Amino acid sequence: MRHIQCQCGHLQGVVSPNAGVTRLLCHCQDCQAYAHALEQAERMLNPQGGTDVVTTLQQHVSFTSGAESLACVSLSDKGMLRWYASCCNTPIANTARDPKLSFVSLVHNCLDDLDHEFSPKYVAVNTKHAKGKVNASAISGLFATARIISSVVGAQLNGSWKKSPFFRPGTLKPVATPRVLHAAEREQAYQAAKS
Repeated sequence: MRHIQCQCGHLQGVVSPNAGVTRLLCHCQDCQAYAHALEQAERMLNPQGGTDVVTTLQQHVSFTSGAESLACVSLSDKGMLRWYASCCNTPIANTARDPKLSFVSLVHNCLDDLDHEFSPKYVAVNTKHAKGKVNASAISGLFATARIISSVVGAQLNGSWKKSPFFRPGTLKPVATPRVLHAAEREQAYQAAKS
């Protein structure tokens, strides 16, 4: 079973067994800064600064307990929503601000047995900001992006984007009010990511 669980076990959920997924290893500055802002860099980032994520559609994710502890932060007032469990600061997922862009990237910290339950294969992306050499294929990255875009467009066409545990039903509002980092917090997080 594809379980989601925060570090302390309060927040729990599942990813649908028939959900199509794309596994990415993202090295972007934003993901690195987020890890530092949440004070989870050691648990979240690999030695090259990569974050292992499983990307699927939000309709395939559900929380079975502890959903009230879902919180989100954003690096800027237009940035992605970065979800975590407020009970223990476990990073959970990244989503767009617009629920119609219904992808969700689930962070490895909340997932068990990635290689068995999802896939042992991943695509390294945004390697420009990696700390050291990372094997990456531009073609693989392009195909992975195309798969995600195709699934998002499909969800828009059939209306399934409306089913999301991260946004309130019938609205475009997130279930938790995003906390946007202040300029000093943001600068500190980015500086930590560069070190």
